[in-house]
This record gives sequence, structure tokens and C-alpha cells, in this order.
Amino acid sequence: MNLKTFVVALISCAALNAQAPPPPEPVPNGPGPVLQQGYQLDFSGSIPTGQATSNSIAVSLKDAIQRGLKYNLGILANTDIVNGAAAERRRTLSTLFPQISAAFTENSLQEDLAALGLTLPGFPLIIGPFSYMNARAYLQQTVYDRPSLRNLRSATESLKAARLSAEDARNLVVQAVSNGYLAVITDSARVTAIQAEVDLAQALYDRASDQHQAGTVAAIDVLRAGVQLKSEQQRLLAQKNQVEKDKLTLARAIGLPTGQQFTLSDTLPFAPIAVSQYDLLREAYDHRPDYRAAQANVRAAEFAVQSAKSEQYWPQVVVEADYGVLGPTFANSHGTYTLIGGVRFPIFAGNRARADVAGAESVLQNKRNALEDLRGRIDYEVRTALLDLQSSAEQVAVARSNVDLATQTLAQARDRFTAGVADNIEVVQAQQLLSSANDDFITSLNSHNAAKIALATAVGVAEEDVTRYLNLK
Repeated sequence: MNLKTFVVALISCAALNAQAPPPPEPVPNGPGPVLQQGYQLDFSGSIPTGQATSNSIAVSLKDAIQRGLKYNLGILANTDIVNGAAAERRRTLSTLFPQISAAFTENSLQEDLAALGLTLPGFPLIIGPFSYMNARAYLQQTVYDRPSLRNLRSATESLKAARLSAEDARNLVVQAVSNGYLAVITDSARVTAIQAEVDLAQALYDRASDQHQAGTVAAIDVLRAGVQLKSEQQRLLAQKNQVEKDKLTLARAIGLPTGQQFTLSDTLPFAPIAVSQYDLLREAYDHRPDYRAAQANVRAAEFAVQSAKSEQYWPQVVVEADYGVLGPTFANSHGTYTLIGGVRFPIFAGNRARADVAGAESVLQNKRNALEDLRGRIDYEVRTALLDLQSSAEQVAVARSNVDLATQTLAQARDRFTAGVADNIEVVQAQQLLSSANDDFITSLNSHNAAKIALATAVGVAEEDVTRYLNLK
């Protein structure tokens, strides 16, 4: 081969390399691990499911809870959050997998040597035109990259935190549904009590009217009894409306079909329970999903700090390879390959690694603070629920005694009025006392059951044990 032929061949090879498809770009580590954040979820909404029937259906508390756990908006939103966290973990994991790509090119090339500065005597100024094809597969594999490994562990903990948060959402749904169910029961009990008061007021009005016609009482007594009757009737109408609104709220929380009429099949009578504060606090710290999620978030942040620190010192081991065929045609081609193994050492990146460390440590401190705050909040919620439970149990006993006393007072006032010893002012006042006593008893009973629901949620066992706390079989 003479010098002229050699130079032309060399220039042609350089042209081929210049036109070959480039290898894949190195896969970046990404922005770092995903740390689970707090979410404000709506537990009052749901996805209405099913077809409304013409007949009213009976709904037990267990049925309501099961529907809430299927169709409540808070459950569905948490499912999306978990899916998002799982997708972020897969994205982080992808940086450790081999990156494989392929390319095929068909090229036609003509080079001007004068443009390249080669104008030697005896050399042609134009090379080509000539054609070639290149079919090639590329592979890049990160053999070892400590930041990516730490990012993966951080993303794994974030996914765990998201799943625990979804589990905690189930307890919150049970609390919301149970409170909604309890509201219907409580306001329905008020309807029953007010209806009895309306019946009593009607009887007293009729008696006052009869006595006035007989000339034994003044007309003012009839008017006073009529005012009391209308007041009780107005309260009854307002309370019935409140019950219907409570039922709509409950139906929204459990995803009943729109327009479905229903009644409640469970009642929640007074049933004291014996619990140990120490055992409940220990169970809460061991069992509450949101507390375990907060711990997982702290671990995720710790791995994120380790990842950021690793960017400053730890090398990255990378292998890159390609294989393909190169030639004028497929029939006249030959296999070629490249294999490169190397180690990349971080030297200076404009203080980016230090900034990443500072940011990750800030997030870590925030997560630790949130964990300690949640620990204190768990203690507060358990102790508060226990105080409410004890206080409401005592209030139930006092309110029940007060109802008995108010009933006796009303009976004596009616006897005095019937005997003509007194006017019906005493009767109206006794009616109001009985109405207030009944309302206090219903309110204290509601507070007692609400405290049980709050305690089951504070301990983190609402889904498993709320019916046991409420003494339902």
C-alpha cells in the first residue's frame, strides 16, 4: 500500500466513525429518593356505587364500615399515593439496571479534503461518494454506584411509609364512618325524645283546654300550653331534618347509591369498658400505622443523607459496550465491537454535593421533628380519649339520675295542676327541665361512644376493634 492509498483509507475510517450512531448517554442518578410527605385527605366523600332500590335497606355499623373501606375517597386517594411511590421506586431502581439500546443507519458520504486542510500534490481533493450501513446494539451497566444504592433504599422506605399511611387511612375511614353512624343514632334518639315531649305537650294542652271549658283554669293556661306545644313541634321538625342530613352525610362517606333510602340496624347503648392507660400507650406506639410510617420516613431521609454524602467520595464503576456490523451492505459487512470498563472519581462539582448534603440533612431533621411531634400527639390523643371516656361515663350516670328526677318533677307538677293547686307554669317549667335532662343524657351517651371511637383510632385498632369497643357483636 502506497502513502496515498493509506491516507485516503485513514480519512475514510475517520468519516465512518464520525457518522456512526453515538453510544447511549450515561444514566443519571436522578433527583434522589422520594420522601413520603403528609397528605390532607377527604374522608367525607366517596364514589357512589350500585343501583338504588325502591325499598329502604337496613345498614349495620359493620356494613357501613365495609362499604367505607371500599368506596371512601380517602381510601381511593391513598391507593393512588401508594402507586405513585411504587413508580418512583421503580424509577430509582432503573438506574442500577443495564441500559440497552439499538440503532441502524444507512449512510452516503463524500468528503472534501481541501476543507480538511489536505491539499498535498498528487492527492485527490474529493473522496467518494461511497455508502455504508451500521447496525449496532449498545449496553451500559453501572456495576457499583453507592449514591444510587442509597437512593434505592430510601425509595424503598418511602414506599413502605406510603403503604403504612394507606393503612392509617383505613383507621381514619373507620373513625369517620363510625362517627357518622353515631350521629344518626344520636339525633334519631333526640327525635324519639322530642316526639315524646310533643305527645306530652299535646296531652297537657288538651287537658288545659278541657279544664278551661269546665271553668277551672284561666285562658292564659291554655295559651301557655299551646305555646309549649308549638315549640316542641318546631323542635321536632328541625330534629327530623337534622337526622335526614346526618343520613346523607353517612351515605356520602360509605358510597351508597345516590337516592338510596336506608335505616340503621344497630343501636349503641351505654356499655362501660375497662382499659389500662399504660397498655394502650404501648399498643399505640407498636401498632399505629402513621407512627410506623413516620419512622420509615426518617429512615428514608437517613439513606438520602448517605446518598448525598457518597457523591463526594465514592467512585462509580461503569461498563459500556457495543456490538454490531459495519460495511457497505449486509452481505459485505463485518462484526465490530467496543468494550470499555472504567471508574469515575468525583473531584469537584461546584459544591453541588455539599448543597445536596445540606438539603438532605434539613429534610432528615424535619422528619425527626415530625416523628417526635407525632409521638407526643399519640400520647395526647390516647390520654384525652381516656379522660373523655371516664368523664362521659360519669356524665351518663348523672344525666340518667337527672332524667328520673325531672320525670318525677313533671309528674308532681301535673298532679298539682290537675288538682287546681297551681297553674300550668310549673308544668311548662317541668317539661323544659325534662327536655333538657333528656338532651343531656343523649349528649353524654353520644360523648361516651364517641370517646370509644376516638380511643380505638388513637391506639390504631379502629378497623379491627371499633365494634368491640362499642360492645357490638
